[in-house]
Amino acid sequence: MAIQIARIDDHFERYDELLQVILSAFAYMEGVVDPPSSAARLTPQVLQDKSGSEIAYVALEGDRIVGCVFLRPEPPETLYVGKLAVLPDAQGKGVGGRLLMLAEQIARAEGLCALRLEVRVELTRNRSYFAGYGFVKTAENRHPGFDRTTSIEMRKALS
Repeated sequence: MAIQIARIDDHFERYDELLQVILSAFAYMEGVVDPPSSAARLTPQVLQDKSGSEIAYVALEGDRIVGCVFLRPEPPETLYVGKLAVLPDAQGKGVGGRLLMLAEQIARAEGLCALRLEVRVELTRNRSYFAGYGFVKTAENRHPGFDRTTSIEMRKALS
């Protein structure tokens, strides 16, 4: 599979397709995570706005979007990795890894010293996946209104 990575810019018009990629990639979480994934609240307009305020990339196989990532610098000197999504039929083929390596490259170029992400507590396989890329658990968080841990914060220090 030849994958190309492209930045989402002002000329990008495929937000409907991008939304479907995210919803397909996150569909397995339905009924598993509580509260439900924020992906369910996304719309093409929200993604367009998000890509205007964050650093957004798509992974392409030919002309087909197979993955994406949204990145956001945050204090102190950290790049937040959000909405990392890969279509189910493209998972296990290195797409997510390519997007994570891109996040590292961007963070280093911006002089940032760490990547940060959050994983739902129920998604132990995702936590293991990110641990394989050098992320370590740094905190347990709760969504508003919950009296239990709902997500795990993970960080990767960059040298």
